[in-house]
Amino acid sequence: MNEERILNIYLPEGYSKNDTISYPVIYLLDGSADEDFIHIVGLVQFSSFEWVNQVPKSIVVGIATVDRRRDFTFPTTIEGDKKAYPTTGHSDKFISFLEKELQSYVQAKYKANNSKTIIGQSLGGLLATEVLDKKPSLFDKYIIISPSLWWDNGSLLNQSFSNFENKDIYIGVGKEGLTPTVTPRVMEVDANVLADKLKGLKNKNVNVHFDYLPLENHATIMHQAVMNSFKLLYPKTPRE
Repeated sequence: MNEERILNIYLPEGYSKNDTISYPVIYLLDGSADEDFIHIVGLVQFSSFEWVNQVPKSIVVGIATVDRRRDFTFPTTIEGDKKAYPTTGHSDKFISFLEKELQSYVQAKYKANNSKTIIGQSLGGLLATEVLDKKPSLFDKYIIISPSLWWDNGSLLNQSFSNFENKDIYIGVGKEGLTPTVTPRVMEVDANVLADKLKGLKNKNVNVHFDYLPLENHATIMHQAVMNSFKLLYPKTPRE
């Protein structure tokens, strides 16, 4: 990215660099302290309590935002969007940063195992969906919430999404309505189309969960959707 980036790191209770134990890593887009980092870490901590036992103790890496439209969008053919948002279209650099810099940094500095999850909402959900299409091996679990699939008039929905196996995918969307596009699109419809497309793949061991949350909207959905995703993507281990 040719710039300094702030990472917010949560280490689970009992974490010790001298231990032999290693932990799954959850990568959180929009991970600034004044965005989603604190409340998502709270969900991770709660869900990994011994008496809850929903999610394994995990490291959370919050990637602080610099320019969401630059980092989370691919080039668009819509001239109006190019003029309105001139920095857009550089998700390729951000994905390269995830692949070649961030993951290797986390693996080298922290007791991380090979289990990797990405969480993205809105434009972050668009980015997570693009990663699933272009670099699916970067993550094992994809938590995609209210994805802005309207970008470039929904062109990402035309991709094949065929080159991966062994993925757990959660797609959550609220009652969100029309998208900010000249051509009318509906957030819930686009999210459902993506889920149906992924469910229709013949890929081995790909589990897709579509979650419609009619009581939530684009502003309120994140917290509840992540909690729901944990219940769906992490099989609960029975307590003895």
